[in-house]
Amino acid sequence: MEYISAFIVGGLICVVAQILMDTTKLTPARILVAFVTIGAILGGFGWYDKLVEIGGAGATIPLPSFGNSLAKAAIEGVEKDGLLGAFTGGITGAAGGITAAIFFGYLMAIIFNPKTKQ
Repeated sequence: MEYISAFIVGGLICVVAQILMDTTKLTPARILVAFVTIGAILGGFGWYDKLVEIGGAGATIPLPSFGNSLAKAAIEGVEKDGLLGAFTGGITGAAGGITAAIFFGYLMAIIFNPKTKQ
């Protein structure tokens, strides 16, 4: 049952993104930013954790989860370090994901021949 709920939750997130790309003039980059922002807002209110309970990996892998991680880490940073923690907490909490994205993006650029769209 966990696999089915993960598939449904993750699939619904992807379907929403695909509908936005097909029916609006939003670019994929703007949709990415919107999903991270929505995840941060839902995480800030504690609502994204409920989605993770239902969807498991289907909710922890897509982009809104990154926003949720940033929000949770920023909240913890504020509790620990005060106002300065609002700025440092999010980066500290998401450092692993940011580092992996940079590393694997660089690795793929070395392996493959990236070209700009024309």
